[in-house]
Amino acid sequence: MYQIETVSKGLVAHGVSTCHGCGLEFVIRTVVEELGPRTIIVIPPGCSAVFSGCSYETALKIPGFQGNLENTAAYAAGISRSLRVQGIEDVHVLGFAGDGATVDIGLQALSGAMERNENIIYVCYDNEAYMNTGIQGSGSTSYHAWTTTTPAGKKGMPKDMMMIAKAHKIPYAASASVGYLDDLKRKVKKAKNVKGMAYLHVCAPCPTGWGYKPEDTVKIAKLAVDTGAWALYEIEDGKVHITKNVANRKPIEEYLKIQKRFRGMSDDDIRYLGEQVAKNCDELERLEKLYQ
Repeated sequence: MYQIETVSKGLVAHGVSTCHGCGLEFVIRTVVEELGPRTIIVIPPGCSAVFSGCSYETALKIPGFQGNLENTAAYAAGISRSLRVQGIEDVHVLGFAGDGATVDIGLQALSGAMERNENIIYVCYDNEAYMNTGIQGSGSTSYHAWTTTTPAGKKGMPKDMMMIAKAHKIPYAASASVGYLDDLKRKVKKAKNVKGMAYLHVCAPCPTGWGYKPEDTVKIAKLAVDTGAWALYEIEDGKVHITKNVANRKPIEEYLKIQKRFRGMSDDDIRYLGEQVAKNCDELERLEKLYQ
C-alpha cells in the first residue's frame, strides 16, 4: 500500500473503484504523476475507464476523454496535431489503454500512429486478457493461461508488441513493470522528452483474472521479471538496451504456481514455456550486443 500512496497525491483521486490489488492502478498513478498537469489523456472502454469516469465525474485532474476501443492512438494523434497547429508545445498527449485495446482491437490505429511518428506517448497496461468484460483471451494472453475463451489454456505465444514497435522504427519504446516502479518512472521521464512517438508496455497483474491474492500483485510482477517471463528493456532509435539484467533467472514454475490461470498446465507445457522464455531472453541479449 505504501507504493500506491506515494504516487497517489495530486492528479489522481484517492478513492477509485478498481479491484483490490489492481496492477493498472499502480501504472496510471505513476504515469500521470510523472507526466504532470500539462497532460491530456485518451482512455478507451476497459478497466481504465474507472479513471475517466462517468457523466460529470472523473478520477483524474487532467483533461481527457473516453474514446472508442479501437482508436485511442488516432484520437491522441488528432489532439497532438491540433495542439501543434495552435503552437502549444508544452502539453503531453497520452494514450492509455489495456492489451485488448492495444494488441488486438486498437493495433491498426496504433500502427498508423507509429508509422507517422506522431508526437504522442502511448501506454499499454498489459493484464493479458479482456478483464473488464469477463476475462476473455487477448493477443497478449500468456501461453496456456486460462481465460473464459481459452478454458483449456491458450495455445500459442502472445504477440511481441515491443518488437512490433521496433519494426515501426519509432524513437522510443520500453517495457516496464509495476514490480519495479522506479524503472517505470525513469522510462516515463524519457518518454516525455521524446520528439515523436513513445510507446510503453507495462506488466500490470490482475488478481481477478490471474487468480492470486490481491496483496501479491507486486510479488507476481517481480517474479515475472525475475523468471524472464517479462523482460525489462528499452529500444532507443532501434538500439536495444536491457534495463534489468537477471543473471540467475528463477525457475518459471515459481511464477506459474501462485496463479490459478496456469493450474491446467502439464509438465510438458511448463517445460515448453520455460524453453520459450529462455529463447526470448537469449535473443534480447543478442540484440543488445549488436549495438555495443
